[in-house]
Amino acid sequence: MDGNGRWAQRRWLPRAAGHRQGVAVLTPLLEAAGRAGVKTLTLYAFSTENWERPESEVKTLMRLFLETARKKVPELNERGARLRFLGRREGLPGRVLEALEEAERLTAGNDSLDVYIALNYGGRAEIVDAARRMAADGVPPEDIDEEKFARYLYAPDVPEVDLVIRTSGELRVSNFLLWQIAYAEFYVTETLWPDFSPEEFMQALRSFAARSRRRGGV
Repeated sequence: MDGNGRWAQRRWLPRAAGHRQGVAVLTPLLEAAGRAGVKTLTLYAFSTENWERPESEVKTLMRLFLETARKKVPELNERGARLRFLGRREGLPGRVLEALEEAERLTAGNDSLDVYIALNYGGRAEIVDAARRMAADGVPPEDIDEEKFARYLYAPDVPEVDLVIRTSGELRVSNFLLWQIAYAEFYVTETLWPDFSPEEFMQALRSFAARSRRRGGV
């Protein structure tokens, strides 16, 4: 979900205004996903590298996560969405971590749409953490295969990614779900995230549906 800062700068607004407008996009997007029959949606909210941003911006983002949890989680629960979080939980502010875990508990029984929030997440970090957990469990090297390794990822039950939507025209993966996107299709748009509409989301799904996915075959 890239482009919040640029959206604000083009309007001579503080970057925080762009982040807030980015949050406003979420409800109509999730509604569109539900209507389209999407079962799993992952949102990249804050990366392990984002800690390098100015301290004031990081604090603003953490406050925004808390505000969003208070406002959006009850609404998503009523709509039958199940919330899950991907990332390193250590290092997150205590109040943010408590809000995340409460959201997971509240929505655990829902099944209309799985919404994964990647927070303090990095694809390389996830792979390293999985390897560490395997080593701690004493898994013999000869027993390691792709299926077993996947069980040690942050959310072993998350399905393989079909489509990655990249806003703001960036042509890079940005350390996102490196294991899960091995055979994903990509949709790149110049639209900045705060301007990303349900209509363009549907356009991305139509683009995906028109492609032939051979996964290395013929």
